[in-house]
Amino acid sequence: MNALDFRAGPKALEHIRRHGLRAQDIAVVPAAAGGPKGLILQSLDQWLFGHWLPSAPRERTLLGASIGAWRMAAACHTDPVAAFKRLGDLYCEQRYPKSPSPQLISDMCRSMLRDFIGGHEAELLSHPQLRLHMLVVRGRGLLQAPQRRAAVMAGFGAAMLANGVSRVGLARHLERVVIGDARDPLTWMKEKFDAFETRFIPLSERNLGEALLASGTLPLVMEPVRGIPHAPPGTYWDGGLIDYHLALPYARINDTAAGGLVLYPHFVDHIVPGWFDKPLPWRRAVSSGNAWLDNVLLVSPSRAFLQTLTRGKLPDRQDFIHYGLNHNFRIRNWLLSIGEGQRLRDEFAAFAENPDLSKVRPL
Repeated sequence: MNALDFRAGPKALEHIRRHGLRAQDIAVVPAAAGGPKGLILQSLDQWLFGHWLPSAPRERTLLGASIGAWRMAAACHTDPVAAFKRLGDLYCEQRYPKSPSPQLISDMCRSMLRDFIGGHEAELLSHPQLRLHMLVVRGRGLLQAPQRRAAVMAGFGAAMLANGVSRVGLARHLERVVIGDARDPLTWMKEKFDAFETRFIPLSERNLGEALLASGTLPLVMEPVRGIPHAPPGTYWDGGLIDYHLALPYARINDTAAGGLVLYPHFVDHIVPGWFDKPLPWRRAVSSGNAWLDNVLLVSPSRAFLQTLTRGKLPDRQDFIHYGLNHNFRIRNWLLSIGEGQRLRDEFAAFAENPDLSKVRPL
């Protein structure tokens, strides 16, 4: 049984065919939104950032939304192996009463983030090779400064309907904000590439915690984040609303000094542009119709692997409902899934050592 699926854009596949899969060629690592699903990648993340990538030091861009931003923040710690474990343990240990308020969930996530990054802020911002960037969204129109829950519901209702017509319509309601390492110019993202207004804000110790919180703030489930230092006034939510799986113009990095491949450890075998696109299969990003992904290697758990997990699936937010107040049972099963993720690590390590291109399918 193969635990991993490998999918590659044409340039990535040709590069691996000619040179193998070398750590020195990895220029960008994206990390998707998706809540508890990201936990399955813990062992792979620990190996990538604790062993394989440091074996070939170079400047690398890390991009994340929601749990992806939290994972990439773990990667930037001096001890990434310990940081990924701490993040996984803290995330699993979330315990909520029945029908928690948005304020309670926001407060508990703030506390979790303090325990995760507290005392490590400086090392995240000064990593010698890694450059951290977090994606959040800022409300426009009805979502610019809603004061009541009904206004938020109306604003996101209008945004969802607009997105159903096209993502161009969604851009009237939300704008992309990248809060990231000022040492990395991100030139490949700064030339307009889609309908969304994109703002770039420097990451600092003052805004790190609020940026991480905003990047994972689910509308209506949590309170919106306001007053992010260095960022324009406004109301901020989960970066996955626009960039759920980070369908970005990665092929542009071939035109910069950074060059190289995009290694995308993911938890599904496809890329969904935005959170509202999940029920719209025709919105999936594919390399054959989108040159943005030509230099991307995407690795994800196989269907056969998923069938071996508890309930035959990845951990997800619905588990909070399924397990209810039986927190210990949910935590135990999530930790079991994290342990099974070691098979993903081992299979990727074997592939990196000796790539079997018969396993690679088009992205």
